[in-house]
Amino acid sequence: MSDTATLMDSYTEMTELLLPNDTNNLGRALGGAVLHWMDICGAIAAMRFSNHQCVTASMDHVDFISPIDLGEVAIVEAFVFDTGRTSIDVKVDVRAEDPRKGEERETTTSFFTFVALDDDGTPTEVPDLDCPSQNQQALRDAAREQRREQLTAVAEKIEASGE
Repeated sequence: MSDTATLMDSYTEMTELLLPNDTNNLGRALGGAVLHWMDICGAIAAMRFSNHQCVTASMDHVDFISPIDLGEVAIVEAFVFDTGRTSIDVKVDVRAEDPRKGEERETTTSFFTFVALDDDGTPTEVPDLDCPSQNQQALRDAAREQRREQLTAVAEKIEASGE
């Protein structure tokens, strides 16, 4: 195993056409379908990064920013932005594209943590994240900051509710 892998080694993009089977009664994407696509895309990014099978350990708060309508294309992007000893943090974003108009908009975002497994199914060490270009460094730093802000906001909501 290599001691390092780059953010771009993990970069993954998938596209899905929103068909009736994945819509609700309003003709919009079911949240569960979107989460399914995000989990798959994130897992592929983690596997590309680590060269190991990876399993989902957690998913942070999910923001559904805008709906995806029937007939639109969902573009799911994922990349590794941080690592632990056996864990891999992945940012996953979804955009909707209206292919007839050529317009795109942000729809969903979240952060996933995956664990790399060896051939026996035991957690195994992952490479360190290397960001050799300024663009990769900026993506990593923005993802880390966005996650930090999101976790702080969730903690503040919990504290304010008295739970």
